[in-house]
Amino acid sequence: MVDADLKSYFDTIPHAALRDRVGEKVADSKVLGLLEAYLTAKVMETAEGWTPEEGTPQGSVISPLLSNIYLDPLDHRMAGAGIEMVRYADDFVILCRNETEARQALERVRGWTAAAGLQLHPQKTRIVDATQPGGFHFLGYHFEGGTQWPRRKSLAKLHDTLRAKTRRTNGQSLPVIITNLNRTLRGWYGYFQHSHSTTFTALDQWVRTRLRSILRRRRGGRGQARGADHQRWPNAFFTERGLFSLVTAHATTRQSSAR
Repeated sequence: MVDADLKSYFDTIPHAALRDRVGEKVADSKVLGLLEAYLTAKVMETAEGWTPEEGTPQGSVISPLLSNIYLDPLDHRMAGAGIEMVRYADDFVILCRNETEARQALERVRGWTAAAGLQLHPQKTRIVDATQPGGFHFLGYHFEGGTQWPRRKSLAKLHDTLRAKTRRTNGQSLPVIITNLNRTLRGWYGYFQHSHSTTFTALDQWVRTRLRSILRRRRGGRGQARGADHQRWPNAFFTERGLFSLVTAHATTRQSSAR
């Protein structure tokens, strides 16, 4: 497969070509005028400011839409050649049967991007055998050996969010803490539900340990929950209080898929 990365994509989209692409679909002069004003809005880095000649402002709600419009011809070109490409904004991978097909697909993409005023990142664009150790990252997941799980950065972000909600000094009631945790856990599971099952077991254990540590402190104890704390507050204790279980959710999802 080809793991592709466009170098500074949002900063390098040519304005003239982008306007032409939008003009192929939109005839309303007011909309085109708004697009022109948006693309040429001054950037205030100094008192004088400057007007960009290429790129779209990152972070704007319309930038992902414009990026999709500009890359739409690439989607059609690859599909027309019978090449399986999966793309989200400027992130995309190309699935191939062997290395020869992957190299051919890469050259096809490289030719299109050069003509479109874009550039593939020389270090981040690579050909990968997804069946071998190492794998690749795509949209928050890590793919390797025929399975997938959240990449380290995705897990670290989740841990940081949950850690902030489960500090041992948290003065909220346990039901309130669990309600706040469930919002994060449900949303995270909705996206990462396709991960290998071992992902969810470890996370469930970690969340319950964080909650036991809060309860341990409220009883006058110190440090992280351990030993008797697991008997004092067993897994069923948190289940009865409505804590969202990633393991249970995953089992339910698999049963539904099997049906």
